[in-house]
Amino acid sequence: MSARYTTTRLLTSRFQPTTRLAQLNNQFTRTMATSLPKTMKGVLVEKTGGVEVLQYKTDLPVPTPKAGEVLVKNDFIGVNYIDTYFRTGLYPAPKPEILGREAEGTIVALGPSGDLLNLQVGDRVVWLGTSAYAEYAAAPAAKTHVIPSALEPGVAAASILQGLTALTLIREAYEVKKGDWVLVHAAAGGVGLWLCQLLRVVGARVIGTASTSEKIELAKVNGAEFMVNYKEESDLVGKIKEITGGVGVNVVFDSTGKDQFENDLEIVARKGTVVSYGNSSGAVPPLAISKLAGKNIKVLRPTLFNYIYTREEFERYSAELFDFIIKDKLNVRVHETYPLADIARAHTDLEGRKTTGKLLLKP
Repeated sequence: MSARYTTTRLLTSRFQPTTRLAQLNNQFTRTMATSLPKTMKGVLVEKTGGVEVLQYKTDLPVPTPKAGEVLVKNDFIGVNYIDTYFRTGLYPAPKPEILGREAEGTIVALGPSGDLLNLQVGDRVVWLGTSAYAEYAAAPAAKTHVIPSALEPGVAAASILQGLTALTLIREAYEVKKGDWVLVHAAAGGVGLWLCQLLRVVGARVIGTASTSEKIELAKVNGAEFMVNYKEESDLVGKIKEITGGVGVNVVFDSTGKDQFENDLEIVARKGTVVSYGNSSGAVPPLAISKLAGKNIKVLRPTLFNYIYTREEFERYSAELFDFIIKDKLNVRVHETYPLADIARAHTDLEGRKTTGKLLLKP
C-alpha cells in the first residue's frame, strides 16, 4: 500500500474529505511556494545569432505556474538541434526567450486551477514544453509524465523528445513493418540512434549514413545492418540501390534537410515515403510536386508535437517509449552532461557535428 494512499485514508477517516484534505493540500502547496527562491539560473536569448547570444544569467525570476501548469525544479535538461533553429532565427520566435523543450526534475508547486491530471508536489517527472534552460520551469500538466521508478536519473530527459520523435516517425509518419528497408541519415545522431534501435526491435532492415568511422561503428552497435560513409562514398544513390538489390528503400528518415533531399527521391522505392524531419544542412528548397509522380512517392515534413497533440497521445507514446527502454534494454546514450553555464560549448559541439547521442545540461 502506498504512503500517499495510507495518508489519504487516515485523513479521510477523521475529516470531511472535500474540505479538510483540500485545506491541507493548499497549505502544503503554499508552504512549498513560499520556500522557493525568487531568482534562478538560466540561459536567456534576447536576439537571434550565434552562440554569443546565449546569455547565462543567475538572476532570472522563478516562474509562477498558471492554470494547468506545474512548477518543476529541473535536474537534467535536454539539448536538441531545434534549439539552434530558435537561436539563429531559422524558426521565428518572440525574443527575449529561454530556450529548451524538455527536462526532468521534481514538481515543487502546482498551478492555482485547471486540470493537473493528478500530478502532485514531490512527483519525479519529465516534461515537454518551452523555457527549459533554467533551474525552474512552469511545465504544462498535459505534457508532463511521471517517470517510472525503473529509470535512472537523467534517462527520461535524455530520451523523451528524441525518443518520442523516433517512435512517432516509425509508427505514424511511416508505419514500419518487419522486413522493410529503411534508410536513416545521420544514424549516429540523437534521433538517428533511437531510430536504429527501435527499427531493430520491430524487425526492419536498416541502412544508415554517417561521416566518420567512429559514428559508423556506433550506429551498427545500435541496430544498423549496413552503413555508408557519405563523405567518402562518391555514389550514395548507387550504393543504397546496390544494397537493396536495385529496388531502393521503403522509407527514408532524413534529418539533414537540403543536402540529401534530392538523393532521397532517387533512393526511395516505387510507392515509397520520404520523411524529412530536420534541417541540419539547411532547409529543403521548394519542391515541384510533379517530381513525385515518377514513382508515386509520398513526402512528409512532420513535427513531433502534432503526433502527441492530445494528452492521450502523449501518455500512450511516452509509456510505450519507456517500456521499450526498460524491457528491450535500449541504450540511452548521453554524449555529455554540460554545466548550464557551458551552454555555448554545447551548442557549438552540436552544430559542429562533434556529438553522438544526447546532450544534457545540469543546472
